[in-house]
Amino acid sequence: MEMRDLGSTGLRVSAIGLGTVKLGRTAGLKHPRPFEIPDDDAARALLARAQDLGINLIDTAPAYGVSEERLGALLTGQRDRWVVCTKAGEEFDGERSRFDFTPRAIRASVERSLRRLRTDALDCVLLHSDGDDAHVVRDSGAMGALERLRDEGKVRAVGASTKTPEGAAMAVERSDVVMLACNPRETGDDAAIESARARGVGVLVKKALMSGRLGDGDGGAEPATTDPVEAALRFVFARRGVSSVVVGTINPEHLSDNVAAAERALRAH
Repeated sequence: MEMRDLGSTGLRVSAIGLGTVKLGRTAGLKHPRPFEIPDDDAARALLARAQDLGINLIDTAPAYGVSEERLGALLTGQRDRWVVCTKAGEEFDGERSRFDFTPRAIRASVERSLRRLRTDALDCVLLHSDGDDAHVVRDSGAMGALERLRDEGKVRAVGASTKTPEGAAMAVERSDVVMLACNPRETGDDAAIESARARGVGVLVKKALMSGRLGDGDGGAEPATTDPVEAALRFVFARRGVSSVVVGTINPEHLSDNVAAAERALRAH
């Protein structure tokens, strides 16, 4: 798996990262098919497959239920092999999400993530926007809280996962790393991706495969015979500012297929 610079952070990440919401939460998600949270043996097998495939980036969040706690245990003894990205500002209480972007809440969230993930420092922490990106990034004081935690050495890189093109543009101006949506149906963040590249800001892409809803004909200008996953990844990797595409799965074979499609897509560029 190709490794890429995560902007100017000094971190190197695999072109495909592993999203882990399905390790910790089933309720309230917009996935098209139901699933069961895997047990520890299945989760270990998934992580082992990811490592065998050359993946080193794991994406998690307090909003992903018990994902952080499980990863803390599962990664014991191998923390240095992984770049771990988590988030702050959103929590899931088992029924609904709750948001708090006050500096005090952001600090408490990061310190809790450190304990849950059993690490002395987090590689990346992003603000988990509730959709009001301007408030989250510019007005809440949350970004300043993350910057102070970075200065203290508890976090290596900070930024935001946004939901609007305007918010993406704001986040790029103040972040080390941003997480943005990009797929053949969602191109509103393209300008922010290019701006991030120019500024040396790392870009993690979410929703590249449309949260499991990718189907035939969703590959933009790609031929109809092209695998839709490969076509979507070609579409994303055509943007030079992209550091990594985060895909969420609990199926090792599905992960292998996604990586194979990514490698074909990367060769096309």
